[in-house]
Amino acid sequence: MVTHATDTVAVWFERSVPVRLVWAGIRFTVTDTPTPLRGTLDYLDDRVTHAPEPIIGWRFQGTSERGETHVFDVRKTGRAEWELVRIYD
Repeated sequence: MVTHATDTVAVWFERSVPVRLVWAGIRFTVTDTPTPLRGTLDYLDDRVTHAPEPIIGWRFQGTSERGETHVFDVRKTGRAEWELVRIYD
């Protein structure tokens, strides 16, 4: 199942690669090799109705301490803010 989201999330990096995400108060540790997403808003969000703009984001699997696992697509929205775009279950 794919869920579209527009939540602000906290993302931690080591060596410029995501290693942790906090979403909805739950901490997820990255448990695979993150994939950089280089493309446009229309690629990550099919609800966009204006011309695409370049973005940088990441896709990665995250697992919580409770064993909850999702694949997350996140994109940078500002200097230090990240937005959750999609969740794959």
